[in-house]
Amino acid sequence: MDSRIFIGGGGESYSKKQYLTLKYANRHGLISGATGTGKTVTLQILAEEFSAAGVPVFLSDVKGDLSGLAAPGNANSKLHQAFSDRAKIIGYETYKYAGFPVTFWDLLGQQGHPVRTTVSEMGPLLLARLLELSEAQEGILNIAFRLADEQGLPLLDLKDLQSLLVWVGENRIDLALRYGNISVSSIGAIQRRLLIIENQGGSELFGEPALELIDIMHVDPSGHGQINILAADKLMKSPRLYATFLLWLLSELFEELPEVGDLDKPKLVFFFDEAHLLFDDAPKALVNKVEQVARLIRSKGVGVYFVTQNPDDIPEDILGQLGNRVQHALRAFTARDRKALRLAAETYRENPRFDTEVAIREVGVGEALTSMLIKKGVPGIVERTLIRPPSSQLGPLESAWREKLINASHLAGKYEQHHDRRSAYEILKERAVKAANSAADIEEKEDDMETAQREFSTARRYSGSRVSRSSSRSMRSRADDSFGEAMGKMVMKELSGTTGRRIVRGLLGGLFKGR
Repeated sequence: MDSRIFIGGGGESYSKKQYLTLKYANRHGLISGATGTGKTVTLQILAEEFSAAGVPVFLSDVKGDLSGLAAPGNANSKLHQAFSDRAKIIGYETYKYAGFPVTFWDLLGQQGHPVRTTVSEMGPLLLARLLELSEAQEGILNIAFRLADEQGLPLLDLKDLQSLLVWVGENRIDLALRYGNISVSSIGAIQRRLLIIENQGGSELFGEPALELIDIMHVDPSGHGQINILAADKLMKSPRLYATFLLWLLSELFEELPEVGDLDKPKLVFFFDEAHLLFDDAPKALVNKVEQVARLIRSKGVGVYFVTQNPDDIPEDILGQLGNRVQHALRAFTARDRKALRLAAETYRENPRFDTEVAIREVGVGEALTSMLIKKGVPGIVERTLIRPPSSQLGPLESAWREKLINASHLAGKYEQHHDRRSAYEILKERAVKAANSAADIEEKEDDMETAQREFSTARRYSGSRVSRSSSRSMRSRADDSFGEAMGKMVMKELSGTTGRRIVRGLLGGLFKGR
């Protein structure tokens, strides 16, 4: 098998064949050019060539056109004659129509197998980027992830993260002693952002079963690499969700795949279409992360190809790592456009036959300037190249055919059913129920104690009042008796004395006298 893939014909008469060496395909690449200049067709023919060479491919179908890779081109189409003529011009003698093994994926689960990841796998950095959080809000998100790890709370889907943030808010005073101030308003802002992402379809992204990387690195029995197509035409309504997912997938490849060194061909080629979405307003930490991945992932056997309108969309440190380049026409209407065009031209190894800057403005549709890495990884001289015609169908696949391929896929049924195992949401809910039951038990015991105390107090008051009344009567009786006795004694004493005898004599004398 050839160690190169065919790109097109270069030179003055387009007779000089241009190749991309498979050994250097993991040194990454760039496909750029203005809208309508042929970037999509270039992406399509590269996917075909890599697949034919036994290299799996992952790409996103932003316009809905690339699903045609699954079907052979049509000899009755209007473009058939133009493709045949182009093949003759560039000396493509083996040109024929053919379809390629395709697996369809869709974050929304509508036009392909559902593709998911978990909140934990996404991580706080990418999630903060997805939610457009401030520095303070990102700090709280990091606290939540740390607590999830420490307390064994799996973060699988959005409701897991939402419930954990509620718990963090309820315990913010205790947590502040360890992690610093936790603002309720910041937690509320994160919750609102999560709600927005959920409404945009983000809830479909997070959950299980999560994507297994081996399922996008399949080679079929005929030796063709599988072409994985992510349906992104509807997903582009949420561009930040789209860019974050692709960056997550790239990061997972970097983290999970083993070091393999220099291979004869890549283990996977990853096309990042609409790459400017990744870098628009991206924080420095995220750009550094992408740069690190781009620099090191080639040792994992993965080639990354950015597709964008202008090379200026890619940060300079990352652009310098993209060795294989296809530059379609650029327009220069403003001073900024002219500056970007000039800078793009300066990144190529000059060809003495033409002015690169002028050529970038002049190349027609289906034509491009190409520069591929050659021996020892040195950039080749830039060439004006006529891109070879595609072998597969140009344009979208019929819906019925797509559905048939999805159902017949070796992955059919693996990801369709969503699994919701016990995770942070369920664990925190169980804790809350247990705490509520404990509180109810304590409250019931307190009520019982209060009732017993009231009954005891009532009994004491009743018993005390009876004792008081009885004591009072006894005391009064004793007092009366004592008073009577005292008076009797006093009277007897007086009567026995001189005064007493006088009173008695007076009384008796009066009685007898009257009688």
